[in-house]
Amino acid sequence: MRAVIQRVSKASVTIDGIIKDSIGNGLLVLLGIEHEDNMDDVEWLSAKISGLRIFSDEQGLMNLSLKDVHGDILLISQFTLHSSTKKGNRPSFIQAARPETAIPLYEKMIQQLEMDTGKKIGTGIFGADMKVELINDGPVTIIIDSKNKQ
Repeated sequence: MRAVIQRVSKASVTIDGIIKDSIGNGLLVLLGIEHEDNMDDVEWLSAKISGLRIFSDEQGLMNLSLKDVHGDILLISQFTLHSSTKKGNRPSFIQAARPETAIPLYEKMIQQLEMDTGKKIGTGIFGADMKVELINDGPVTIIIDSKNKQ
């Protein structure tokens, strides 16, 4: 499982011209699921995301977590995070999980993040054509891959 995490002052996802969900201060998380991912990846990644200390404290140092700042999460599925561009110019998405594997894991991630943060998680719609708008605060962008735990 791969996540691109952006600290935002606000973010929203629009589908067919209608805002599906939006958040203020918090994290926009783009989530890519590969065919080998499982519940261990969900639990590990959710704990990492909810515990990341990437919000500024009184001294301007990144010492505070999402819980500390009472921030929200907007979680967007994004299979293109598992693209390979090793050959040619057209990306291959062979590592990305098929919907029958990815959808249940995406739903489990929503549930796990809600448990770990104690808050409702904003979402897009899996597989939809989404327009994501954000104001990256910092900018701060972190990439985490559950296959690189060490």
